[in-house]
Parts: sequence; C-alpha cells; structure tokens
Amino acid sequence: MKVSPCTAPAAVRPSDRQLAWQEMEFYGFVHFGMNTMTDREWGEGHDDPAAFDPAGLDADQWVVALKSAGMTGVILTCKHHDGFCLWPSDVTTYSVAASPWRGGRGDVVAEVADAARRHGLRFGIYLSPWDRHDVSYGSGTAYDDFYVAQLTELLTRYGPVFSVWLDGANGEGSNGRRQVYDWERYFAVVRELQPDAVISVCGPDVRWCGNEAGDTRPDEWSVVPRTLQDAERTADRSQKADDGTFARLVRSDDRDLGSRAALSGHEADLVWYPAEVNTSIRPGWFHHPAEDTAVRSVDELFTVYLRAVGGNSCFLLNVPPARDGRVSGTDVAVLERLGQRIKDFRARRIEATVAVSSGTPGDIATAWPGRGRTPWRPDDSDDLPRVTLAFARPRRVEAFVLGEDIRQGQRIEHIVVRGHREGRWTTLAEANAVGHQRILTFPPTEVDAVRAELTETRDTPVVARVAAIGAAS
Repeated sequence: MKVSPCTAPAAVRPSDRQLAWQEMEFYGFVHFGMNTMTDREWGEGHDDPAAFDPAGLDADQWVVALKSAGMTGVILTCKHHDGFCLWPSDVTTYSVAASPWRGGRGDVVAEVADAARRHGLRFGIYLSPWDRHDVSYGSGTAYDDFYVAQLTELLTRYGPVFSVWLDGANGEGSNGRRQVYDWERYFAVVRELQPDAVISVCGPDVRWCGNEAGDTRPDEWSVVPRTLQDAERTADRSQKADDGTFARLVRSDDRDLGSRAALSGHEADLVWYPAEVNTSIRPGWFHHPAEDTAVRSVDELFTVYLRAVGGNSCFLLNVPPARDGRVSGTDVAVLERLGQRIKDFRARRIEATVAVSSGTPGDIATAWPGRGRTPWRPDDSDDLPRVTLAFARPRRVEAFVLGEDIRQGQRIEHIVVRGHREGRWTTLAEANAVGHQRILTFPPTEVDAVRAELTETRDTPVVARVAAIGAAS
C-alpha cells in the first residue's frame, strides 16, 4: 500500500447532515408551477395567476411514482424564476392564493410535504433566488429581506427539510435590475431554522456536479479545495439563458477536483464538499406535451444511477408533473421499471466467505446496500490491504461494490479488483476514488472469488461495505 506523504485530506470529515444526505443516495426533483401551465421553461413573471389551475393535482401520485423508482426524498420547486409561489406567501400576492385552484385556498408545498411524509420520503425545497416578478429584485437589502421572509415561511411551515437547493440563477427583475445575493445571510437562516438540512449547489454542504446531463466524473472526490464552495463561482457556471442547450452541456475543464495533483498547494484549506448528479427524465425541467415521446429510457437512467450512486455522489432525478397535476403515464412506467432494475441489481449480491489481509472483516460483506456497524480497518503495517470474497461455487460476476466508512474521511486513492479462476487472478476493474460507495462494472466473468486490493491510500483505509454482484441471467 502506498500512503500519501500528506495525510491532511484524510483528516477532513463530513458533518452529520452531510452523512445523512449521502446515505439517501437517490431522490427526486419536481419542477411544477406557472411554467407548467404556460409550456415554458423560464417564465417572465407576468403571467396571470388565473392560468394556474391543475384540476387533477395529486401529490400522492407524484410521491408514489418517485418511491417506485427507489427514491428516498423529493425536492419541490416552491418558486421558480418567474416568482409565482406554490404556497400562500405573506409577502407577495403572486401565488396560488390568487389562482382559481382549490378556490384560492390551496397550498402545493403543503400537499407535497404531507404526501412525502405519508409515504416515507424526506422533503426538500427549491426557492429560486431570481424573482422576475417582484419589484424589489435588484434593490439590495430590501430584496434580501423579501427572499429571507419567503425562505423563513418555507422552513417553518412544512416540517423537517432535508435539502435547501439554491441555484445561482441571476438575471434582470421586472425593473431591469440585477441583485447581488447575500448568500451568507441565506445560509444563516437555513442553519437556524433547519439545522439538519444540507444547503446544496450554491451552498456549503453539497456540490453541483457541474452539468445537468447526468454526466459523472471518472473519479469523484469529497475532499476538495475550499475555493469550490464559492457561490458566485457556481452561479457563473450555471445556466444563463433559456435556450434549450444547457441541459446536455458537459464541460471537460474540471474532471479532476480532488486527486493529489489537484489538491497540491491547497492542503491547508480543504473542505468536505461531496457531489450531487442532477438531470431530468425529459429534455426539459418542466413538463411539455411535445416531449412526451422523449422520456429517457430505463437503460439510460440506470446507467446514470450506477455511475452517480456508484461513484461517490447522490443522484437527483427530475420528474415534472403535467398541466393536469399528475405525472404522465410514460414517466410513471419508466420510474417503476427503473426501481425494479435497481432492486434486481441489489438482489444479485452473491453470498460469500470473507477474508482480509489483516485486521478483522466485521460485517462489511452483509451490510450492502447499507453500511456495516463494524467496518474493516487493516493493520497500519499492512503493505497491501486486501479483502477477498470467496464463493461456494464458480459464479458469473459483473460488478463489485466497495464503500469507505466516510465518518473517518475519504482515504482510498486506488483500488484494483481481481477475479480468481483455475488458480489465476486476473484484473477485472480498477479505479481511484471510492468514498461513500464505488460500483465497478465489467463484462460478466466466471470466477470462484473476487479480491479488492487497496494499492494507494491517504491513510489507513476504513471499509464499511463490500459486495460482489452476479450477472443477470
């Protein structure tokens, strides 16, 4: 085992809220609002509230559809850039209270939060910092007061919130002015009112993966330079125009954020800032009838799932309800099949006898898809830490799962997975970053054992889960 001469990155730890978020792994985004009624992506803030009347709105149907895919939470766009509020806000008349829906007494946020609780999903909020309707936008403190008032309403009226999702949208308001956001003030409000919530994207807890296409880095590191927490940097790289091209844009200029080379010179100022992969089940974020034939396939979404949840990230998948207030049948069917694909993949975990090169294996081989109560930590003197899974008979294997106990930091820098057959070990896969969980896939191979070799680390590794996944029959 080659240990990095600088162990500073291994000393960085996640917060309790980050740990709880990471273990959620897969959750949903719901874009719904005035844009759904007007068939837009970015409304301009002057649509008549009378246009909002989703007669069949069924939040339980939304949540059940998300849960069928294996999701653990739902984040609702409580207000998008057009400024129309899906709850009756006390500080604006531009809300559901001015609409004919539910006779002006409806509250979409309450209905989704309640449905999430009924079905065992955690609830999160999106509140766009850009408001194209309110006249105070661009006025400085006056708009910050307005935004904080709305943020406070959302964080005090609807129960526990697991995520406050803040993008960096910034453009002209109805007065033609732009706002300089008081991010630190917004963060302080979240910390005070919902201390267990992660603040995502333009926040200090969860890092945007850098695209909306569902693309993932070859290696995702949770320990990165503090400069990546800069909200304005994130905002600068976010979508600037409603031109339909950004959703599938993937940059190649930030593929490595946390290797030894990337951290060189930043060792004294590192943070735990894990990644979230976000994309939509459709080309757009809001529902558009013209895209009913463009719903992404189960195969494509399962690939994103494996690379995100199996690449030390969480996966946020947007599912937009239609104008009638229901998720379309096509989307529902894809989500159900995706959930079944995930269940089938997990069910193919092969029972195995565990052997480690040093130390004791604990319960790491029976924990997945959770984490073991007693992680494996090899002896500090172990030159090549290895964990071997031996099978009762030869099996066709197509994936290997390994996860660190990230309560002790992210320590593994290189892993080699080998398969044993007829007295020979052959390499099946290898990678660098592991973190919370790494799922390495390879062509189905018949073996009687698989072995993970931890060839490079930042400190003595601590492994929480390991599994071999059999090939589909």
